[in-house]
Amino acid sequence: MIYYNINNPSEKVTLRNAVLKSITSESGLYMPATIPELPSSFFEKLPDLSLQEIAFEVSLAMFGDDIEKEALKKIVYQAMNFEIPLKKLREDLYVLELFHGPTLAFKDVGARFMAGLFEYFLKEDTSEVTILVATSGDTGSAVADAFHNKKGVNVCILYPSEKVSALQEKQLTTMGGNIRAIEVKGNFDDCQKLVKQAFSDIALNKRMNLTSANSINFARLFPQSFYYFYAIGQLGKTDKPVYISVPSGNFGNLTAGLIAKRMGLKIDQFIASTNSNHSVPDYLESGQYEPHPIQFTISNAMDVAKPSNFPRMLSLYNKQKDLMAGDILGYWCNDDETRSAMKNLKTNFEYIADPHGAIAYNGLKNKMPENAIGIFLESAHPAKFPEEVNKVSEINIEIPSSLLNLMNKEKKAVVIQNEYQSLLNEL
Repeated sequence: MIYYNINNPSEKVTLRNAVLKSITSESGLYMPATIPELPSSFFEKLPDLSLQEIAFEVSLAMFGDDIEKEALKKIVYQAMNFEIPLKKLREDLYVLELFHGPTLAFKDVGARFMAGLFEYFLKEDTSEVTILVATSGDTGSAVADAFHNKKGVNVCILYPSEKVSALQEKQLTTMGGNIRAIEVKGNFDDCQKLVKQAFSDIALNKRMNLTSANSINFARLFPQSFYYFYAIGQLGKTDKPVYISVPSGNFGNLTAGLIAKRMGLKIDQFIASTNSNHSVPDYLESGQYEPHPIQFTISNAMDVAKPSNFPRMLSLYNKQKDLMAGDILGYWCNDDETRSAMKNLKTNFEYIADPHGAIAYNGLKNKMPENAIGIFLESAHPAKFPEEVNKVSEINIEIPSSLLNLMNKEKKAVVIQNEYQSLLNEL
């Protein structure tokens, strides 16, 4: 498979280069030149397949020419060793729980798969790779867990000061070893901008082998397609249209769903559900893409004004807004509406959702027609946001032991100003 730079399609690279470099010097992202379509026989047996079996078949279709089959199977089975259940709330409403991995967030899926790919491609390479990644919450902890003590890999995680939850911060600042946390006096977009500046710095890239573990890296993004196939498999056969509402910040999760659809998965409509940072829903309605300054919300992982994966979405639809809007409905809500959705889920279904999942539920409530079946993604364990969840849902949520154990660990982070030279001084 050839991967091309969406900013300069004449630039083409191999999977290895796309994974280990992740982004071009001009901040262009890589996409596969073609997206393979899976055979009808695969979809017929989908309800009978495990998550690992599905992930292997899907990844084999995309990566089979570039990775030895047995090596790919090992990567998949080691990464996907936890459940992703589809839970029924009523006849036409389901929630896909993505938080049963080691760091209790959906990003475990992509991070663990990507770590396996890194090991595969670096097994005969004696040079070290530095992963430079920006996080708005859960990416940092998932990457830290997946790459902790991996040979030949150093990880630097940039996160916005006072803009992630206390538990999220503990998850990414207490690992030590080959994991370094850098606290930036700014917001997530500032962190992302610093990362992109580093990738475009020719002198720095001559000195260090830099790559990213954000969803700007195709190896982090693509595995997220696995659970869309698994969700439809668990749902089983239905004659009704299927709507999937995706809580969206940097839009890697939704882009992975769009790729799954291109590979032949029957998803009739996606809903891009966002918080007050709603540049993509605005585009889907007006055709104008005009990112505004970040609005800080209780769904902090989605506090992204300029989503990195939006250019990938545009490339999938040849920059034709009407085609994109045919597959995706845009929705956004404010914090009060998010809290209302959390209360609604608790009152009507005895279901405790975190703020991000609540926004996705709201997207279904507002955009799904009566004759459809809706699935919303619950992207993080509600215990990662205890203050908001306890207050809104009027409960005292039990904190999993894996999170409780973090609270007594020492935070280790370097604080820097929101300027590129400050980052350079730490690299």
